[in-house]
Amino acid sequence: MRRLLLIPALAVGLSGQCVMCFRTAQSQNQARARVLNAGILVLGVPPVVILAGFLVYLKKRDRT
Repeated sequence: MRRLLLIPALAVGLSGQCVMCFRTAQSQNQARARVLNAGILVLGVPPVVILAGFLVYLKKRDRT
């Protein structure tokens, strides 16, 4: 279970860009590219939290 909690922590340092987003960020200055990266990662947080909650729910349900 601890390994699952490390996955989002490792993803924070990664660049979460598709090719189209990478090209857009590359054409802008460095500060805007950093903000675009942060926005992409922030949008990825809710699905990770929902998945983690679902996995915790399933694990608790299996114990009983």
